[in-house]
This record gives sequence, C-alpha cells and structure tokens, in this order.
Amino acid sequence: MRWPRRNGTQGEIIIENVLCTGIAMDKDKYLYVSECERNEVRKWLMGEKIGTIVAGGRGQGNGFNQLNSPSCIFVDQDYSVYISDEKNHRVMKWIKDATEGIIVAGGQGEGNDLARLSCPRGVIVDPFGTVYVADTKNNRIVRWSKEAEDGTVVVGGNNQGSLQAQLYSPQGLSFDQQGNLYVVDRLNNRIQKFDIVPNSSSQ
Repeated sequence: MRWPRRNGTQGEIIIENVLCTGIAMDKDKYLYVSECERNEVRKWLMGEKIGTIVAGGRGQGNGFNQLNSPSCIFVDQDYSVYISDEKNHRVMKWIKDATEGIIVAGGQGEGNDLARLSCPRGVIVDPFGTVYVADTKNNRIVRWSKEAEDGTVVVGGNNQGSLQAQLYSPQGLSFDQQGNLYVVDRLNNRIQKFDIVPNSSSQ
C-alpha cells in the first residue's frame, strides 16, 4: 500500500499477492520487496505487474545463490541489496546484477558468540559500508565492518530485559542525520534511541 503524505486516509495498492517481510527503495525509486515464502527479493518499478528477482529465487537453502526466509532489506547507493537471511542466521549482500550473494555478517550457524547470529532481522548500512544488524534472538545490535569475521556488540547483548541498556526481540533499525541509532524494541513495546560510538574504521 502507498499513502500520499497530504492525504493519509486512503491507500493505493501497488503490489498484490506477496507475503512481504521487508521493503526498501533505491535512489531511482525502485521498490525492493523480500518475500519469505518464495525465498527471494524482487525489484519493482511503480506500475509493473511482475517484479525482477535480484536475490534468491532458487528455492530454500543455504547456498550463496539461495535464501531461507529473507526478512528486512537495505539498498545502498550502488544498488547493492543487503538481506537479513533469517533462518540461515546471516546477512547477505547482493551486488547489482550478481547471480549469488556475499556473506557480510554471520553465516557460521546459529549462536551467540561474535561470529554468529540468531534470526537476524533489521539491517542498515552506514556510508562506510559498516553493517548494523538486529540480532533478534540474541537481543542485541551487532556491527560488522567490511570483511570482518566477527561482529561488535553496540547495543544490548546483556540478556533480554526492559532496562535502557537492554533489548527484547529487536527488529527494525534506522539512523538519523546525526548518526543516532533507532531500534524497534519489539517485545518491550518501545522505540529506543542510542548515541553509539562510531566504528574506528569509519572515522
């Protein structure tokens, strides 16, 4: 659905019959949609009836050309698509026109050490290519620098809870222009804002 900003009372259906778990838009206003049941991400031009597969679409699996329940997505300025590949416990990057993805976070199986993720969802990438992941079942936000084998916990990771320093099933992520990180702290029924320390490789 799309709602005009000046009149939010009536929506417009622009894509039908999709089990959408994530949505993003690139700088050319193409819409990207992750479909968890089809294990694929499609790119749509407004008005198209059938989108173009840009990631996955080769059945459920853990190959570099496959996805398993993709959820949140992010598209950078180079049209690379970052995908929380939830049941593979990894984040994949698909460069424009690629036939397979690159693991940029996790991918070592489910776990709670710094090399692993557990059902990641929210994903966002800063201008330096650093990936921030809502590591949902580990109740933390993890930062992965380019080509890093391990992540760094920037928020949470100290058990589920409702204290300000804790999260409970974090989901969506967003940055503002000042670099503050906003987190959908789902099972605490709140949005949290964090002034995080910049990654040293991004300074």
